[in-house]
Amino acid sequence: MIEEKEKASEQDSSYHIPVLLNECIEALNIKSSGVYVDCTYGGGGHSRAILEKLGKEGKLFAFDQDDDAKANVPKGDDRITFLPYNFKNLQRFLKLNGVTKVDGVLADLGVSSYQFDTAEKGFSTRFEGPLDMRMDNSSPFTAEQLLLTYSEQQLHKMFEQYGEVTNSKTLAKHIVACRNKMPLTTTFQLKEMLSAIVKGNPNKYFSQVFQAIRMEVNDETGALKEMLLQTPEILKEGGRLAVITFHSIEDRIVKVFMRDESFEEEVYNPFSREVKVKKLRVVEKKAIAATEDELKKNKRSRSAKLRVAERI
Repeated sequence: MIEEKEKASEQDSSYHIPVLLNECIEALNIKSSGVYVDCTYGGGGHSRAILEKLGKEGKLFAFDQDDDAKANVPKGDDRITFLPYNFKNLQRFLKLNGVTKVDGVLADLGVSSYQFDTAEKGFSTRFEGPLDMRMDNSSPFTAEQLLLTYSEQQLHKMFEQYGEVTNSKTLAKHIVACRNKMPLTTTFQLKEMLSAIVKGNPNKYFSQVFQAIRMEVNDETGALKEMLLQTPEILKEGGRLAVITFHSIEDRIVKVFMRDESFEEEVYNPFSREVKVKKLRVVEKKAIAATEDELKKNKRSRSAKLRVAERI
């Protein structure tokens, strides 16, 4: 479930090694003249592999709200258009670029190694940095503001839902009791504040806490749901949706949506005459995981799950 722990120095790329790369390219079933979307450009690994499959007529639209990602866009390739926005704005910005239908959409929901290893972003439990955690630097809401203003009930719900923290209720109560008595502006100050109530493995515990805060600051599940809802409308018939998740919370959202095109488990009603016409077909019922070879080369892939659906 936990995304962090891998150092960029242990990887081939200083930014990020694309996870499940071959599986993603195969899943997208790329057409030479097709139009594709990479919702999470990052280091551009998946995008470069897509471009290798595209001919001169092919097009790729790459979204990423992180300013640093733009530096990774290949120069001089007019097939790719970089869009510095959150993927929740998928349909809007495609339309602004004259595109209403695409042949494939890819989203890698993991945080890049570069982001974890940049202390100033505040994502990492390993480096001291500001309690920021924003993906989009233009957003005014930071992790520090969240921790200083959220009620005990809000904190409890956040840690329980997004971090699956064992003692989330105690954790929330502790933060509210201590936040006006101790400094709380850096990642290490937060860890120091919580040191007395850590349960189990400290590294895992802090990773769960940081994950929950980051997901809330960036409204990650909200953005994911908005993006998914748009995909049946923008995919051409036979077009593919491929999504990589790294923890059970997001994986369940993707799994249920691809199957039911909603975010709630459907309850069978034998008396209902309503027939729901679905636009998506699940390509692989079971999530695709990394091979043993990839796991040896990139430990970060151990929690990755790829799910694929096709527009009917």
